[in-house]
Amino acid sequence: MTGKTAAPCSPSEMMTIAAARALRNRDVCFVGIGAPSAACNLARLTHAPQITLIYESGTIGARPGVLPLSIGDGELCETALTTVSVPEMFRYWLQGGRITVGFLAGAQMDRHANLNTTVVGSYEHPKVRLPGGGGAPEIASSCQEIFITMPMSPRTFVAQLPFITSLGHGTGRGSRAALGLATRGPTRVMTDLCVLEPDPEDCELVVTSLHPGVTRDAARAACGWALRFSPALATTAAPSAQELQVLRDLQARSAAAHRE
Repeated sequence: MTGKTAAPCSPSEMMTIAAARALRNRDVCFVGIGAPSAACNLARLTHAPQITLIYESGTIGARPGVLPLSIGDGELCETALTTVSVPEMFRYWLQGGRITVGFLAGAQMDRHANLNTTVVGSYEHPKVRLPGGGGAPEIASSCQEIFITMPMSPRTFVAQLPFITSLGHGTGRGSRAALGLATRGPTRVMTDLCVLEPDPEDCELVVTSLHPGVTRDAARAACGWALRFSPALATTAAPSAQELQVLRDLQARSAAAHRE
């Protein structure tokens, strides 16, 4: 990234910027609402102007001027190259292997990047019943690779999931292939403290980059399992003035538009 470093950013901004940097100009990206949408549009407005953004409602090549409130936001259809039906979106585009990157998040994640968006507690008698999978299980299995964006805490990064809604790396290396999946699964997890990637040997998530000012102890304290660190641990590059300005302008425009 070019440009001088801006004023200190929030942990949420750092997570969004780290996610945006992972995207490439050639990507066809299945976008989620919230942090993934902010990251994908930040990439489009900075280093990846030719990225193709696809939202679950069927909008292809969307270029929203403000962040959508939902996948049904009119801003997406109005700025897209075309809009197709949801069945076509899933069958032809997603299950057809045409999506290079899918974004996911969850209420909970384990050390192998499996995600839970179904229940907290037992399935029969849950403490909390969550919204469920939606299209996430298909996204997790059919996109060429998955990026996950989630704030880090012991409540969200847990040693064992009560329910696996979206498959990450199962119980470790080989789990996806054993189910007949040829896609890579989660390759990067962007949090408000660090970036994690699956270890090549066992697919357990390891910290590859700590965000500026974050210590190993702070990352350990926010994780529900014994967190591992890469031998080549790096420090995430601080946001540039351009990245922060574009992101903040996008969020300010979106907030103003949604107040109207």
